[in-house]
Amino acid sequence: MAEESMTFVVNEGVSVAGEVMSIIAGLSATEIDGVDSLAGNLTNDMITKSSPSKLARGVRISSDDDNNIRIKMALNLSYGYEIPKLCEQVQEKVKSTIESMTGMGVSTIDIKIASVISEED
Repeated sequence: MAEESMTFVVNEGVSVAGEVMSIIAGLSATEIDGVDSLAGNLTNDMITKSSPSKLARGVRISSDDDNNIRIKMALNLSYGYEIPKLCEQVQEKVKSTIESMTGMGVSTIDIKIASVISEED
């Protein structure tokens, strides 16, 4: 299994760092209404400014045997949203964003709900 620090070869002469894949996945997930932040309270505004170790708390990127991307995400959700439907929207958004930006396939996107944030928090 690949690690965050590895580089993914998109095509001949072009490669993408695992950290960049994590940033893309995190940003696209937090664009969905109902996703408060990544685990570690990384909001959309903070994701690109975070250190790789902090970002790794919310997103893990690896590759499978067919060189497809595997993503594990831990999310903080806003209270009042239907969790299965929200997770499906996140999976679709992250998959389409990664595939369109890199040209690489995404085999799985596993989502862990780290917490549910109420408006009073």
